Amino acid sequence: MKKLLILPALLLLGNVFAQKNPEEKAGWRLGAQAYSFRLFPFSEALRKIDSCGLKYVEAFPGQTIGGGIDGKMDFKMSPATRDAVKKMIKDKGLTISAYGVVNAPTEDDWKQLFEFAKDLGIPNINTEPNKNQMPYIIRLADEYKINVAIHNHPKPTKYWHPDSVLAVIGNSKYVGACADIGHWVRSGLNPVECLKKYEGHLIGLHFKDVKKDTPDGKYHDVIWGTGDCNIPAVLAELKRQKYKGPLSAEYEYHWENNGPEIAESAKAFRKMYSGK
Repeated sequence: MKKLLILPALLLLGNVFAQKNPEEKAGWRLGAQAYSFRLFPFSEALRKIDSCGLKYVEAFPGQTIGGGIDGKMDFKMSPATRDAVKKMIKDKGLTISAYGVVNAPTEDDWKQLFEFAKDLGIPNINTEPNKNQMPYIIRLADEYKINVAIHNHPKPTKYWHPDSVLAVIGNSKYVGACADIGHWVRSGLNPVECLKKYEGHLIGLHFKDVKKDTPDGKYHDVIWGTGDCNIPAVLAELKRQKYKGPLSAEYEYHWENNGPEIAESAKAFRKMYSGK
């Protein structure tokens, strides 16, 4: 009799653990870029990301680690520090989905960066390298089987336009684009049309919505679906492309307390994704 009672309980518990957010079923890993919490150490960023209802983190190199661990999230950290960082992420119940935006000056540095990503289980390295570095970056990406995604900052930076990214990524399945849809809007580009250009090459996103309503005429981040990025159309295009990969919330506004707005953005995202 006890066995009969235990089995349904175990099945129910398994179903609870198996539950996923709606976007995860399509292979979308919605998380946050730790840069959103750049005023705080990485340890605190992990706590804030979890409180926003997100389980994935994109680390960035300049952030102080915190939590009793000295140093920054630099890819040249010692093996002992890497082990401590891995434990910190695991203890928070999060998964690292990407690292960046990071650049390295030499091929040896890039090899060290790939070793760092391999050790931490990082699937995506987001970067804006010099164009003459691409041949060995592509070779190392193929060797390590780790994605390298070229990120765009606003005009007039070197990768502000999708065509400039497509011109350097080559034919490797491990090298593609990390689309920052908010920076496209800042550059006067249409995010949906830009995503169409990336079809077959999109391996990461910095996700945001921005609105141009500041006194100095600049764009700033807003809760997703309330700005100029046309988030429903962006989601529809990602679905059409059958996109699979990370989407990192990067909220560069209200730095002291932007967690509530990121949490609201995640809720809005899931409603729009589900069509509810």
